[in-house]
Amino acid sequence: MASVRPGEAQEYARAGSGVSGLDEVMGGGFPADRLHLVQGAPGTGKTTIALQFLLEGRRQGETVLYVTLSETAEELRAVAASHGWDLSGVSIHELAPDEQSLRPDEQYTILHPSEVELGEMTWAVLEEVEQTKPRRVVFDSLAELRLLARDQLRYRRQILALKQFFAGRHCTVLLLDGPNQTGEGLESVAHSVLELTQLSPVYGPDRRRLRVLKLRGGHYRSGNHDYVIQTGGLTVFPRLVAAHHETPFFTGPLPSEVPALDALLGGGLDRGTSTLLIGPAGVGKSVITTQFVVSAAARGERADVYIFDESVQTYLTRSSSLGLDVASHVADGRIVLRRLDPAQISPGEFDHLVTEAVEKRGSRVIVIDSLNGYLNAMAEEQAVLIQLHELLTYLGQRGVATLMTIAQHGLVGENAGPPLDISYLADTVLLLRYFETAGRLCQAISVVKKRSGQHEHTIRELTLGPGVRVGEPLHQFQGVLAGSPAYLGPSHALFSGGHG
Repeated sequence: MASVRPGEAQEYARAGSGVSGLDEVMGGGFPADRLHLVQGAPGTGKTTIALQFLLEGRRQGETVLYVTLSETAEELRAVAASHGWDLSGVSIHELAPDEQSLRPDEQYTILHPSEVELGEMTWAVLEEVEQTKPRRVVFDSLAELRLLARDQLRYRRQILALKQFFAGRHCTVLLLDGPNQTGEGLESVAHSVLELTQLSPVYGPDRRRLRVLKLRGGHYRSGNHDYVIQTGGLTVFPRLVAAHHETPFFTGPLPSEVPALDALLGGGLDRGTSTLLIGPAGVGKSVITTQFVVSAAARGERADVYIFDESVQTYLTRSSSLGLDVASHVADGRIVLRRLDPAQISPGEFDHLVTEAVEKRGSRVIVIDSLNGYLNAMAEEQAVLIQLHELLTYLGQRGVATLMTIAQHGLVGENAGPPLDISYLADTVLLLRYFETAGRLCQAISVVKKRSGQHEHTIRELTLGPGVRVGEPLHQFQGVLAGSPAYLGPSHALFSGGHG
């Protein structure tokens, strides 16, 4: 993160960007009365950012000016209308060549077009600024100036001249440009540089990221930040930094209200910790998380469940069939179920949903069901473990109990491990297994890790419906660590044997 060096002046006043999340990234917005560069390929949202920047200025009662060198005013208004914006009060100055330039008698012969057009264009801009006296100006885009200038030296001098012209005029200027042009050195001219990029995954929609390459004399959040362009404008999801969110919290246990399960866990889960439930598909991982969520809601606490692998209706139907009343808590707002499509959501957007649930809704329990879907959403992310670690650290510092499920490959027999070993990130690990006895297929549960306190080192039978039932410790097991436990004890000790 950038910081002010000793001896430098205090941070500049900021001009709000009008873009949700961007001011947080930039430490309050664009430094006012300075020239800034926004660069990126077509389709990355430069024009959208520019319009939001000017609309924010208009909202604050400032005079604003949009200088367009390639698009018409009609095209800009059409873009604004697609987002539901009205550009009334935004001055638009067109510098695009008109139809007169197509006439033969308007073609230059002795002089190169740049000798005349660049000067005319520059003076037209300066005259418009002198007349309107705007507090915010956007130049869209620098590509036309670059072509007219013909060489890098003249182009750079033109930008320096613009910078000098605006100095002292109390005007914040955004220059929009294409991807970084090697050798031009515009980054050294601009007070800040914002880079927009667009990624094309193998499957699913394009993903967009921005980062602040430079911001003189001010704090900003470095690194890549996901963003989306939707109806209503561009939204940035600032990269999560857990160290910024440490707060004191109540450290009491989070019970499941199932006595045997709480005993297995040494009294229940601890707030501010993360719990990973590992096991094959259908063994009961989601149901156990639901038990914790329902018990928390019954005590008046809020919980959010992020579902990657099934529909909300399926989740509600299964819970109801097992006697877990999720629907009533959803109706009163204590439980929120969110169905997420791994192909449609970016890591930054997911972090944003979770932080909003914690900070705005006051959620005390967060469930990610399952991490298989979460990992699929980030299949091409190289830092998935670091991102998950940062999210879990944030939730821990906010006193939230986090439950995550992850399915192992295979249903019965020897189970392969999860797609990514993340057990070291969790504070508590619950292991669920199928086991066979007397021709019956049963489920077993055990705690293999708990950083925050004591727990049982036993295996108990798990039965689903009605509710969650956990039996007494079972000692006659064989093959637990091999992944296919077999129970060799008496059948009357099991729920399925007729007791419990």
